[in-house]
Amino acid sequence: MTTFPAGEQTHRAVLPQQPALESARADTPGSRDETAHGHPATARGTGGEHGRGEIDGYGTGTRRRHAKNVATAANTAENGSGDAPPHDRKSKAGTGNGRVFVLSRDGHPLMPCHPARARELLRRGRAVVARHVPFTIRLKNRTLAGSEVVGVQLRIDPGSQGTGLVLTDEKQHITEDGIAITARRGLVSVELRHRGAQIHSTMLRRAGYRHRRRSANCRYRSPRAKNRLQPEGWLPPSLRHRVDTTFSVARRLCRWAPVSEVHVERSAFDTHSMSAGRPLYGAEYTRGPLVGTTARAYLRTRWHNACAYCGATGVPLNVEHVRPRSRRGSHRVANLVLSCVPCNKAKGSRSVETFLAHRPELLAEILGQTKAPLRDAAAMNAIQTRLVQALQTLGKPVHAWPGAVTKANRDATGLGKTHTLDALSVGPLGHESGNGIVRIPDGVLVVKATGRGTYARTTPDRYGFPRLPRTRRKQHFGYSTGDLVRAVVPSGRWKGTWTGRISVRARGQHSLAVPGGRVNVSHRHLRLLQRGDGYGYGIRPEAVPSAFPKKTVEPAPATS
Repeated sequence: MTTFPAGEQTHRAVLPQQPALESARADTPGSRDETAHGHPATARGTGGEHGRGEIDGYGTGTRRRHAKNVATAANTAENGSGDAPPHDRKSKAGTGNGRVFVLSRDGHPLMPCHPARARELLRRGRAVVARHVPFTIRLKNRTLAGSEVVGVQLRIDPGSQGTGLVLTDEKQHITEDGIAITARRGLVSVELRHRGAQIHSTMLRRAGYRHRRRSANCRYRSPRAKNRLQPEGWLPPSLRHRVDTTFSVARRLCRWAPVSEVHVERSAFDTHSMSAGRPLYGAEYTRGPLVGTTARAYLRTRWHNACAYCGATGVPLNVEHVRPRSRRGSHRVANLVLSCVPCNKAKGSRSVETFLAHRPELLAEILGQTKAPLRDAAAMNAIQTRLVQALQTLGKPVHAWPGAVTKANRDATGLGKTHTLDALSVGPLGHESGNGIVRIPDGVLVVKATGRGTYARTTPDRYGFPRLPRTRRKQHFGYSTGDLVRAVVPSGRWKGTWTGRISVRARGQHSLAVPGGRVNVSHRHLRLLQRGDGYGYGIRPEAVPSAFPKKTVEPAPATS
């Protein structure tokens, strides 16, 4: 995890909030605010609308170190351009600051607020930091009953390697010609990165260990996977991980924001048509490249009974994987060639680009027959129904929309192709009537699944034999691997203040990630900021096209 050196109060790659959001009023980690959860209400007697969590009779004062009034800045960010649909329907959406989660005094989620409003509430002592990542504040003197909560929508674009989750709200505006249009505003963008590939490789390694033990100790013992029945609804661990982590992040967002409904994209991938590269109809689905033949016979015809690498004929030929299995190559016939024994041994587990670097013409011919793996498409077909079923247990209305609706909204708005922008476009928008997406969060909270450790009691070597024992405890001197800490190093090369995730050791010299590598820090110099929850956090800018304004401006005047 990226860290920041001394002199910096907040590093955007570690703590996703504006620099001034850092507050010394943070509650003690481990309290109810460690996993925390505000909204505008009209100030009685004034006829105006004040910010999230404000109390009647109190205003928002200015801060001397800012040249601009904070209240004015927050009001501009809330009600300026980018929050209201432009009268010129041809204009694009704008980017804006991501919102800050707000909780009531009793821990209920309120409407997210602008970072300027959060800074002011913290400065006046009317709120405390409930959680650092994602940054969440808790109001001291406002309850859910005394707040106006409109509700937000959670939009999800599931993927095999990453999933986009965006919190949005929709407001209706009446144009000068009396037309009611709806503006969709992005509040918080989250990109969840799965570790399904890592789980899959770990399962293969475990299977290899068991296969070696089975063949060495009991030659005729059948593999366990072939004599055990799986329960109904069973999914492989790498696929179940995608469902569980997406549901976990969605459930946490429902705890931090007043989610009223969930919109999720649900599309079926036609893997047969994707493999053929064209639409298929009727009986074409039953006629693949191996119809009426075998893989070896097909390859012999395709490569004229010769080695694909050296062209040797009249020698024993092996079925060779162009992309090795150790590099996640598949068994599809498009990934297979014929190879003589010397070439097969010489290539080994190297990539074909490395093996044939000196023969670019042959490399281009072999790569011309290969096709993109369909692993991700097959994974999405397997988990989408289970994901929708899991989201329904949140107690919110769940709406599933086809991917064609998302693509139409994205094309009409001119957005790029990312998980978060796709999630922002999930669900009907009605852009033909003038509705549109008017604000995109400029920063994306990247949530990477890291896991919570392992059940293994020993560390194995490359052959699966125990190499050294592992400790039975996960917490040492009050810290666990994955905790977000602040280290104050008094002397030495790494002297200064650093913040990041740690890896604990039994002797008390914990490992902390710093920009120059990793440094050992004594537990006496650490301060806990947030308990590890199985995820790593970071910030990246949103990939907004250059045609989109980076700063919000006033709405354009109405055109005839």
